[in-house]
Amino acid sequence: MYIADWDTFAEQAEALYRSDPLRVRYVLKYRHCDGKAVLKVTDDKTALQYKTDQIADVKKIEKLNLLFFTLMAQGSEADAQPVEQIEASAAQVIESTQKSQQYGQPKKGQKRRKG
Repeated sequence: MYIADWDTFAEQAEALYRSDPLRVRYVLKYRHCDGKAVLKVTDDKTALQYKTDQIADVKKIEKLNLLFFTLMAQGSEADAQPVEQIEASAAQVIESTQKSQQYGQPKKGQKRRKG
């Protein structure tokens, strides 16, 4: 079943995951030829799907990914945290990752600076 509204999809997907974390799967497919992304969250009984071709939805998808990663990594500890706190900690992770990527490997043909 495709859900047209993002907020409804995100709420139902989170509720489905929290109900039985060991059985729920989350899949993101992107078809470059169509320019569409399809997200699917399922526990083999209930399947939630969201389809989009909008660039603006990428940030929303990224937030949902981080929410699921946090819930998967922290397990039952994450149940006690409100979603806003999880999103805030995820935003900090994104920010630190982006800063570390700025000082990554030199481009091809360039040497590293010493110092």
